[in-house]
Amino acid sequence: MIIYSRNRRLRTNASIRALVQQTVLTTNDLVMPIFVMEGENKQEPIPSMPGIFRRTLDLTVKECHELYKLGVKGVNLYMKVSENLKDNKGTESWNENGLMQNTIKAIKDAVPGMVVMPDVALDPYSIYGHDGIIANGKIDNDSTLEALVKMSVSLAAAGADILAPSDMMDGRVTAIRNGLEEGGFTDVGILSYAAKYASSFYGPFRSALDSAPKENTDIPKDKKTYQMDFHNSREAMDEVLKDVAEGADIIMIKPGMPYLDIVAKVRESIDLPIAVYNVSGEYAMLKAAVQNGWLDNDQAIIESLTCIKRAGADMIFTYAAKEAAILLNQ
Repeated sequence: MIIYSRNRRLRTNASIRALVQQTVLTTNDLVMPIFVMEGENKQEPIPSMPGIFRRTLDLTVKECHELYKLGVKGVNLYMKVSENLKDNKGTESWNENGLMQNTIKAIKDAVPGMVVMPDVALDPYSIYGHDGIIANGKIDNDSTLEALVKMSVSLAAAGADILAPSDMMDGRVTAIRNGLEEGGFTDVGILSYAAKYASSFYGPFRSALDSAPKENTDIPKDKKTYQMDFHNSREAMDEVLKDVAEGADIIMIKPGMPYLDIVAKVRESIDLPIAVYNVSGEYAMLKAAVQNGWLDNDQAIIESLTCIKRAGADMIFTYAAKEAAILLNQ
């Protein structure tokens, strides 16, 4: 029997496979999420995320130096806020001398080429652990927008390159864009978490920042009234297209691997850059399997991130960014 078409011919050896490779992962694709805490010369391990730490500002700057040398050109910042600084309105989030603002300034001074993308949401600053202001037992969308604009302008003034609103309030891209324009920050970008699902894969992240909704009968017990329902696909496109129309510069889809169908669908529909968040639960599962000897750490990291890029991501927010960069540089 003669078989004229044999796909295996292009898989014969590593060199041939490299020549026809359709997706290439590089350090330029990676963004490292970073947790910052008060204090000096301290770091605390996050048990559910092996290899990930909360660091004080000085050690955060050192980490950014190392990341940049490895080729990781973007960091996504989150603050561990002291309980005495939390309230319902998240007022600490726009303190010009707050931990987030001082961290942005320090990183930009020390590593000017690093793209600093601070998170924009109230949950780390909220006594309730919600992304919005509570009013009459509900998340008040419009008063939250006012707080997010104040936070955004403050972070832009501190030197942020791109703002990353993860709150999922309706209309926040327009509100933030207007605030930035009025404040003279016309070059500051907006990376909108356009399709952020109410996912069970955020658990390790919330424990790292103590940002889970508090147990209180007078407030929503979860974030399902503003984050997306994981059953829905068409709704994601509606969210994405609205944020594109409102002026977002980059679109985020979150979580990552369980939602690659959404990534591929969005990629077919828009030309803006797409960011995908390989979230804490995905990272924790991979590390747990590695610790049990069920997966090869290096191979699993590179494969999982390459698959996210193959689905359509232009950049990947991942806790494995430093590890992946070391492997890619090798």
